Amino acid sequence: MLVGVDGCKAGWIAVHRHPDAAPSISVFPGFAALLAALPAGGATIAVDMPIGLPDFSQRGGRGPEAIVRPLLGQRQSSVFSIPSRAALYAETDGFTTVEAWYAAHRRASEVAKASSDPPRGVSIQAFGIFAKIREIDALLIARPELRGRVFESHPEVAFCRLNGGQAMALPKKVKGAINLAGMEERKALLCRHGYEKSFLDQPAPKGAAADDFLDAAAMMLIAGRIASGEARPNPDPPLSDRFGIPVAIWA
Repeated sequence: MLVGVDGCKAGWIAVHRHPDAAPSISVFPGFAALLAALPAGGATIAVDMPIGLPDFSQRGGRGPEAIVRPLLGQRQSSVFSIPSRAALYAETDGFTTVEAWYAAHRRASEVAKASSDPPRGVSIQAFGIFAKIREIDALLIARPELRGRVFESHPEVAFCRLNGGQAMALPKKVKGAINLAGMEERKALLCRHGYEKSFLDQPAPKGAAADDFLDAAAMMLIAGRIASGEARPNPDPPLSDRFGIPVAIWA
């Protein structure tokens, strides 16, 4: 079974298919719930989420980020630099007000600055996915067997690799709003790799956005490349964090 996963408002959106079957879409409230719904040991999963965290962050992020950015041209801003594990775990409580959210972001940024060289804070966009990064991190620490099944990828790196090494010409979003031309460009590419246009044109499930759906669809193709041995890690070979979790962006 091949599974492509992206974070979404409701949790995680997955595009998945069994061999010789049409793809399906599901939304799960948590990554553990997603894993529980899959065949035991029988799925290859590519997820758009950083995997493997540094104790100290260098310029450009963990390593994979600096390698893939030059491939993406104008799309390289989509690759966030990932701060230290201490910064990721500095604020783990839920937030009930906007003020509490921004205060937590400032505190996490201070921890990030203290554990990076040169000192670097945390963007509000990166802070927004910290909980999801921790979710996968905790699972891979507790269940080492998952490290051979769950692989980090990145949608724009995936689209670039699927497009023969050429980054997408158009953005998926402009000023936070869906860019239909960019979405159609990506749908056309996904169709060249086996998707039916009618599948990609259906509305995203409740709790997920249209771009989350396309990103998960691209991740499923990368899962297929990993399963077949076509995908390559960036860097090659992967790095590893202090728990032995591989650190690489696959495509």
